[in-house]
Amino acid sequence: MTQVLVTGGSGFLASWCILALLESGYEVRTTVRDLAREPDLRDRLHAAADFDDARLRVVPADLGSDDGWAEAVAECAYVLHVASPTLRHSVESEEAMVNTARDGVLRVLRASRDAGVRRVVLTSAIGAVAFGHAPRTAPFTEEDWTDLDADLAPYQRSKTVAERAAWDFVAADGRGLELAAVNPVGVLGPVLGPDDPPSLRTIRAMLDGSMPATPPFGMSWVDVRDVADLHLLAMTDPAAAGQRWIASADPGMRPIEIARLLRERLGARAAKAPTRELPLWLARFLGSFNPQLRVLRPQLGRSFIASGAKARQVLGWRPRPLAETIIDTAESLLANGVR
Repeated sequence: MTQVLVTGGSGFLASWCILALLESGYEVRTTVRDLAREPDLRDRLHAAADFDDARLRVVPADLGSDDGWAEAVAECAYVLHVASPTLRHSVESEEAMVNTARDGVLRVLRASRDAGVRRVVLTSAIGAVAFGHAPRTAPFTEEDWTDLDADLAPYQRSKTVAERAAWDFVAADGRGLELAAVNPVGVLGPVLGPDDPPSLRTIRAMLDGSMPATPPFGMSWVDVRDVADLHLLAMTDPAAAGQRWIASADPGMRPIEIARLLRERLGARAAKAPTRELPLWLARFLGSFNPQLRVLRPQLGRSFIASGAKARQVLGWRPRPLAETIIDTAESLLANGVR
C-alpha cells in the first residue's frame, strides 16, 4: 500500500485527513509532538471509522526541531503537511508563530525532498490570500496574496510567510519535489470527540450563550471533511501540482445568518444563539479591549468571500451545502457537552 505522512495528526483537520486516507486504502503515518497522545488519537479515529490499526503508525516529530523528520517521511510517497502553530492554547508572539510556521514548512520540505517524496500538499489558509487588501466585492481567488506590509494578525502573517517560503524552496531547491497548497476558508464540521478547534468557537459561542450578538462581517466557510477530500485530490491529481487551491463552499454567510439557521433548525437546543448583529461602530469600539473582537478588527464591516470554483472545475471537488455543515457542526458540539 502507498504510504502517506500526515503532520500534526491530533489536529482537527489532520484527523479528518487521516480518516479520508485510511478509507481510501492508504497506509498512514502521522506525527505528534508527544507520543502520550497516541491512545487518545486512535480512540477518536476509531469512534468515527473502523480500520486496521496496523495501517496507522504514529511517530514523534516537532515543527521546532529537526529530530524525527527523516524517519517520519521515510518510504512515503506523499506528505500532507497540515501541522501549523495556532492560537489554540495561548497567544504566541508574532515572531514565534511566524518562525515556527516557516521553519516547520522548510523542515518538512527538506526531509521530503531528501526521502524522494513525490508531492507535498501544504495546508495553507485564506489568511495567506485575503488580508491587507482594500475593500472589494469580487471574491478572492488563488491569484490573490495577503499583503505582508499590512497590519496583520500573527496567524495570518505566519500562514502567508510559510506558504511563500514553501513555493520559494521548491522553485530553488526542490529537485523535482512537487508542491500543492490548499487554502481553506473558515473551517467548520463535526469534531471527533471532546475537542475545541479554534475555527468552531463561533458556533460554540452561539450555542452556549457566550456570544450575545454577532460581529458585523461576512466570510466564506467550508466543511472539514471536504477540506480533507480536497487534500487527497491535490495529492494525486496531475493537474494539482504547482497550484494553489481555495477550499470554499459558496456562497459565504454572515455570523448572524448562521445564528438564525441554528435557531430555525435546532429549536430549543439553539435557544441561546444571538438574534442581533452588533452595529459596526460598537463592534469597532469593543474591539479595542475585547480579545475576541480585537482579533476580528480587520474583518469588521467587510466581506471576505473566496471562490472555490477552481477546485470544482479542475479537480472535480464537490463540497457539501453549507447549511448541512453548520447543522452537523452544531449537532457534534452539542453531543460533546456544549450546553
